Amino acid sequence: MDIPVELIVVLVAAFVAGLVDAMVGGGGLVQVPALFASYPNAAPPTLLGTSKLAGIFGTTSAVWRYARKVAIPWRALLPLSVYVLLASVSGAFLATRVAAEIFRPLVPVMLCAVLIYTLTRKSFGTEHTPREFSGQHHLIGALAIAAIGFYDGFFGPGTGSFLMFVFVRCYGYDFLHAAANARVLNVVANGAALTYFAWHGHVFWHVGLAMAACNVAGAIVGTRLAFRGGSTLVRKVFIVVVSLLIVRTAWLAM
Repeated sequence: MDIPVELIVVLVAAFVAGLVDAMVGGGGLVQVPALFASYPNAAPPTLLGTSKLAGIFGTTSAVWRYARKVAIPWRALLPLSVYVLLASVSGAFLATRVAAEIFRPLVPVMLCAVLIYTLTRKSFGTEHTPREFSGQHHLIGALAIAAIGFYDGFFGPGTGSFLMFVFVRCYGYDFLHAAANARVLNVVANGAALTYFAWHGHVFWHVGLAMAACNVAGAIVGTRLAFRGGSTLVRKVFIVVVSLLIVRTAWLAM
């Protein structure tokens, strides 16, 4: 039985996306364009929903593997998860009514700011000195995380990278711990958006489930690499991925 070429393309993209997402986020910029290129006649919300279906399996797998070796503050993340859930559903609702092009020009600009900040602070994300989930820094962090949740439901690519940056900048996490926490909120955001898309029939289930298996395989490889290299490797991969995301999103915005 011959496998359609377009399915092979999205399965390979799902594996790469799972690997990248597990380490630093940004896998959506691999997975979403692959879906749009392979199924050009499909409705955009359906392709976004299919990507969410594939991504949530890989991200959940990454959370499980991180939780076995990294301390995750589940209780502190619960309120943030609620904010992300509500914001992501709102973003998904808007995605079914407004073209994602309105966000595209802003993404490379925001990513550039993240990259410049990371490069100019050599120790950024290399030391783990966690701060309490309270105070002014927490208010800023919570607002930023809610905004990222909305963006994830509406468009999505780069969400994991933005969440990691917030955990490092606002909460004093190193990149390894930030990756673990960001994946937890990624699962919530993906789950909320997926529920909305699925409820309205915007999912290719057979394609999404096949991609999910490849996404999980990629996530397993990604988390293993993150544990072996620690925060130093994750920081380097973060810089490389954000740089590539800037190029990719700028190209899409042109």
